[in-house]
Amino acid sequence: MRIINGTVHTMDGQIIPQGYVEWQDGVITQVGPMDSCPAEGTAFDARGGHIVPGFVDAHCHLGMFGDGVGLEGDDGNEATDPCTPHLRAIDGINPLDRCFEEARRAGVTTVLTGPGSANPISGQFAALKTRGSWVDAMVVKAPAAMKMALGENPKLTYHDRHETPSTRMATAAIIRENLSKALEYGRRLERAAQDEDEDEPDYDAKLEALLPVVRGELPVQIHAHRADDMATGIRICKEFGLRYVLVHGTEGHLIPQLLAQEGAGVITGPCLGDRSKPELVNMTLETPAILHRYGIKTAICTDHPETPIQYLPLCAGMAVRGGLDPESALAAITIWAAQLGGVDRRVGSLTPGKDADVVVTSAHPLNWLSRVRLVVIDGQVVHGGAAGGQM
Repeated sequence: MRIINGTVHTMDGQIIPQGYVEWQDGVITQVGPMDSCPAEGTAFDARGGHIVPGFVDAHCHLGMFGDGVGLEGDDGNEATDPCTPHLRAIDGINPLDRCFEEARRAGVTTVLTGPGSANPISGQFAALKTRGSWVDAMVVKAPAAMKMALGENPKLTYHDRHETPSTRMATAAIIRENLSKALEYGRRLERAAQDEDEDEPDYDAKLEALLPVVRGELPVQIHAHRADDMATGIRICKEFGLRYVLVHGTEGHLIPQLLAQEGAGVITGPCLGDRSKPELVNMTLETPAILHRYGIKTAICTDHPETPIQYLPLCAGMAVRGGLDPESALAAITIWAAQLGGVDRRVGSLTPGKDADVVVTSAHPLNWLSRVRLVVIDGQVVHGGAAGGQM
């Protein structure tokens, strides 16, 4: 069970010009040059192509907005309450949505997916493989992050109803208010556990969901396009000691020194689309390259369905067009995406001990003319070769 005769992009070491990848029981066991490859065993011949880790989309809404089915499949935004941290992506994902198959065929093997950006606190993201028909069996990590949103989307969602938040100030205030409540809720639980005369607070599903956030156990993904919204997100996270990553970062190229100073990670994108709203007025393909130049850990996402999930490698290729070197762009949809998504212990690189998620392409994977010849998830062939079985 191995792939041979390809350029191996391990993503955690040197490129191997002529190498192989081997796995057993769904786990990578060996990676190396062909002159050290065992002679026995079944192999897929990459025939001079490229062997890479399965691609990782660090922020999307795959399975939350049904493809081509309208309202019936629209489960990405519970736009009836601006604070919904207790919502779980795993309860809204439809793994039989045809876009999962399109993801697999494009080599996208892991995604972080969850609720959209209508609410200041939107709910819990999940990391899952794109292979399967039962979400529970696909989960890599759930919850993987708490989704929060700043800027235009929460404003527009509630403004037309004359409800709060209709300003950026109110959006931030709602987040602060509920984080503060979670801290007090946690303190009351601790006091009750230590003193039998203290009563526990009444159960609160929202505050229970926020406890891992304020304790630093669960990171937040903060939807922020404008530079001032990114600053607000960082300000709140510093106030409460939260772990975080910025999502979209459309104006990140305008403040790279400040983001680097704060040690912020940024999941950029989507870049394949028009400037459809005011927050995108400064959108440029150069953002990932500029962020990388300043030492900022950067991933590239599709924000599916904003950009269809199968175009993740194309989005990385567009970042190359914007000045990012090809290997860094590949890292932005493999190892860096896995690191920013908190799943790099299992995916993102061709490393012995990690999941056997492997993709073979006919040419460099970011070359638009390249073809995906083989996709393996957890050691199972899901596209190309003998799809549906072991090699």
